[in-house]
Amino acid sequence: MEIDNIQEQIAIHYGHRLRLRVCGLCFYQNKLLLIKHLGIGKGDYLWIPPGGGVQYGESSEVALKREFLEETGLSIEVLDFKFGFEIIRSPLHAVELFFDVRILEGELEKGKDPETVFQTISEVAFLDETAIFQELPLHLHSFFAKARSFAELRNLRGWYREV
Repeated sequence: MEIDNIQEQIAIHYGHRLRLRVCGLCFYQNKLLLIKHLGIGKGDYLWIPPGGGVQYGESSEVALKREFLEETGLSIEVLDFKFGFEIIRSPLHAVELFFDVRILEGELEKGKDPETVFQTISEVAFLDETAIFQELPLHLHSFFAKARSFAELRNLRGWYREV
């Protein structure tokens, strides 16, 4: 599916409504687990932590565990709440809750998003600090603008908005 078509489908599927998302910050061997999504964001791809939408009646913890398993093949333990992030970029509006997570079991694999007929996941990888912060900002989730190192990222607390 072409990038323009993916962006159209995302707008149709998620646009013009508030979406609550949960995201997991999974550090392992001084690397951070990220998902490379095609057709999302301001560029042709976007690196973001694993996560996704909370379904009605589902707790944030259960949603994050489900999303991690679907996208990465990993079972996790949800640890501390870190920070909140809001994105309002018409037609999308997302409120995201970020948590520290720890791997319990499983092998890393490229998963898929069962909520949609289109698949945006192109890669799942643990990236080191240098690889992440050398990416152009338009290829990274907006929260990365709030930190320029893993130490700063681990210290993020509070509420942030995409600027």
